[in-house]
Amino acid sequence: MVSTQNQASKVLCSQSDPWLEQYIAALPESAQKMLQHAYTLMKNHYPNDACTYSGENLFSNLFISAKTVADMDLMADAVAATILSYIPNFLPDWKIIVKEQCGDSVVQLVSGLDQVQKLTYFVGANHMATHEERQQQAEAMRQMLLAMVSDIRVVLIKLAMRTQTMNYLSQVTDEALRKSIAKETIAIFAPLANRLGVWQLKWQLEDLSFRYQNPDEYKQIARLLDEKRTERLDYINQFVETIKSQLGRLNMHFEVAGRPKHIYSIYRKMVKKKLDFKGLYDIRAVRILVDKVADCYAALGIVHSLWQPIPGEFDDYIAHPKPNDYQSLHTVVVGPEDKGVEIQIRTFDMHRFAEFGVAAHWRYKEGGKGNEVYEHKIAWLRQLLEWRENITDSENEREDLSRAFQTELFNDTIYVLSPHGKVFSLPAGATPIDFAYALHTDIGNRCRGAKVNGQIVPLSTALENGQRVEIITAREGSPSVNWLHDGWVKSNKAISKIRAFIRQQNGETVRESGRNALDKQLAKMQAQPNIHKLAEALGFNGVDELYMAMGQGEVSCRLIQKAVGNMLEKPEPAVTETHLVKQSKIKANSSGVLVDGEDGLLTTLAKCCKPAFGDDIIGFVTRERGVSIHRKSCKSFQYLAQISPDKVLPAAWTAQSASQIFAIDIEIRAQDRSGLLRDISETLARNHLNVTAVQTMSRDLEAKLRFTVEVRQVNDLPRVISNISDVKGVLSVTRL
Repeated sequence: MVSTQNQASKVLCSQSDPWLEQYIAALPESAQKMLQHAYTLMKNHYPNDACTYSGENLFSNLFISAKTVADMDLMADAVAATILSYIPNFLPDWKIIVKEQCGDSVVQLVSGLDQVQKLTYFVGANHMATHEERQQQAEAMRQMLLAMVSDIRVVLIKLAMRTQTMNYLSQVTDEALRKSIAKETIAIFAPLANRLGVWQLKWQLEDLSFRYQNPDEYKQIARLLDEKRTERLDYINQFVETIKSQLGRLNMHFEVAGRPKHIYSIYRKMVKKKLDFKGLYDIRAVRILVDKVADCYAALGIVHSLWQPIPGEFDDYIAHPKPNDYQSLHTVVVGPEDKGVEIQIRTFDMHRFAEFGVAAHWRYKEGGKGNEVYEHKIAWLRQLLEWRENITDSENEREDLSRAFQTELFNDTIYVLSPHGKVFSLPAGATPIDFAYALHTDIGNRCRGAKVNGQIVPLSTALENGQRVEIITAREGSPSVNWLHDGWVKSNKAISKIRAFIRQQNGETVRESGRNALDKQLAKMQAQPNIHKLAEALGFNGVDELYMAMGQGEVSCRLIQKAVGNMLEKPEPAVTETHLVKQSKIKANSSGVLVDGEDGLLTTLAKCCKPAFGDDIIGFVTRERGVSIHRKSCKSFQYLAQISPDKVLPAAWTAQSASQIFAIDIEIRAQDRSGLLRDISETLARNHLNVTAVQTMSRDLEAKLRFTVEVRQVNDLPRVISNISDVKGVLSVTRL
């Protein structure tokens, strides 16, 4: 059966490209059929004269790109998706047909490619923007490309296709088109290839972009490299052989090779160090790889014994790693014929880190700062791509790898576009209101409607990656507090701007707005609670204070629902004679806690869980502290009860407890930033909470803050936690 299949693949590929015949022949039968169907769809539905936007024949472009994808070992479905990447342009119901003939994974990859290609056509550059603003937009664009795909192979396929386009540009006569494509490539796609560790594409994308953007500088450096290329290669080969012969005497495992220098990297070094071509030592470069750190220094000793090191050109990044943890020994020596040669010496493990290491490597190379969370995501993707190269050909491992590629790492942020193609990042679930405030506070205040991809949508619509959003504004207007009450706003910026606007308005207007909002919410719930008791239950001193908080959007609908629900709970059943007999055993004590037991029991509030009025509590008999009162959810109590169940006693709060103050602990995790502690402290003060102790700890750009605060009842906590959660950068708020 396989031989018959291979014959079919030969007939198929003889009409396309020779490499495809060999590639298909080595695949399992199911993958062979999938690629044959993909090729047939391509031949039947692509016009023979179809071209890419750069003018290249579409068949030629896709076959070369597919070969690159195959060389990257992205699996057969990625190769099929590459040659079918333009099928949405020529076949209206392509998804149904491709799914039937090639499978769902190919459909998902093609959909992702179609989305990315449409997006890159739309995004424009603001020629009036500063250099820093253009860099920020390019970074946002790169992040959006990673965030909007469900399978990271979409980005890798796009890189392969862009590399082929760059190679073809030498045949394009339109200089403006060449420069435009090159500018986009060096800003977006080359850095993506760098971050993902796809070096074989990174160098081509950089060098070719440089060639079309700066043709004179490119030709000058290329000419200087080419003038004595053969002589330089012979020189390096002799240099390497000399090192190998000397290292061979040390009985160590090693690899020595010349290190290729690329035109763009040479140009960047010349600009950065303000040197001319003759002043660069690393035009001739060699790398030595060994097993152990001790072998690195032994190899360095051999090199320095053979040739004179140049003063000031030695760096020990093993003893003193770079900030991105890069490790290696760098030295420059005066080689034969008095020519400088740069030598890097590192272990194989150090080399793997340098080539496929954590995200800090690309951050260092690109000179950016980035953020820690995003960097960890990139690091995971690079580890995934390295894993790709180490798997066997077993079907199970390849299925695991395919599932791993379908990552949702970047689903906590969305990226949307303005009508002019500017990229904006927003939290997941953001609406057009959030986008309006991201554009400008005044646009947010006057926002009255929105169009997404040209269609009018409600302001409550959750936006998705890659959508184009246009805001419809009134000449004059103000934000609605209902945007906050109804949960239509997700970003901290929009929430704070809306609240700030409302606070600036007349107090009576705000109160009336709050009264209407509360009435509207209670009408939805079909409830008529006592408003004074509701205000008290929510921790406010009076109804007016509740209305003001509602008018400023500081009380959520969920909090109202919970408070009203508690107030409307069914009353306790009538007290029976049996119940009266049981209650006669319960005695009050000074702590405000009732314990089922003998008269005059001593009680203490447990420090492990710090119960407060309103908590479900339980008692545990101790030797020296009487009955220790715990929260029922306390893990320490649960452990003690398991060991000594006979010491457990029921407990309840008395009315006296309502007048007491209790200390509780809350822990806040947040992104570390200047002013964080101040903002949280102000929030606690606005909620009339006294802080008695604070502990802070910061690590890896994340802050952990622990506050001990005094409360009268735990019913105060939901409102407090909600308000703290709204502080910029706060990730979680937990009562300990």
